[in-house]
Amino acid sequence: MIRRLLFRLLLAAFGILILYQGWIFAEVWWYASHNPSSSALMDERLAQLQQTSPDARLQHRWIPYSQISPWLKRAVIASEDSTFVRNNGFDWQGIQYAARKDLSKGRIVAGGSTITQQLAKNLFLSDRRTPGRKLEEAIITIMLEHMMSKRRILELYLNMIEWGNGIFGAEAAAQHYFRISASRLSPTQAARLAAMIPDPRYFDRHRNARGMLRHAATIEARMSLVSAPR
Repeated sequence: MIRRLLFRLLLAAFGILILYQGWIFAEVWWYASHNPSSSALMDERLAQLQQTSPDARLQHRWIPYSQISPWLKRAVIASEDSTFVRNNGFDWQGIQYAARKDLSKGRIVAGGSTITQQLAKNLFLSDRRTPGRKLEEAIITIMLEHMMSKRRILELYLNMIEWGNGIFGAEAAAQHYFRISASRLSPTQAARLAAMIPDPRYFDRHRNARGMLRHAATIEARMSLVSAPR
């Protein structure tokens, strides 16, 4: 009796898992040709903002890939995933380094995430770092890489990434920090935005942090060494 109940529970759990993965697959297929209006991270941040300010709204405006500065595309790749155009969604050397660092600290402290992995997390998952989330992130990353071009992945990433307190996407970020459109970002401005990605809400409040400015200078020097999808 107990074995039969356990079997049914396991079968039900497996069925729910298959349905969930099917829903994710359908979402990825849709986003291959349709622009999302929101993401899991955007919904999470909006809920947090509305806890203290019920009328709070996010700043976000979708713009096509062609209207994003080529400098920003290069800066983000140089900063976050230098092998983006040729990897399969995973940076295996980065993953090994992150795993060693996590083991030495006894907790999850390092990411080692590619642009595709970050997109998977931002679109579908919570901001919490857990082993289970990393497994789901890997599954979604594989879906994204097989169902989308690198250009589309980068277009989604640049339009949906968090760039400050309630600031999402390249256009909102360019307007918020420099009062210009994303198409007009200079190499220096693009490098500064890329340097903010690891902790955008902190750097929104500390825009001249020395560490961030040094990182931006390093990114700007590396931008000529990488290429972006056309």
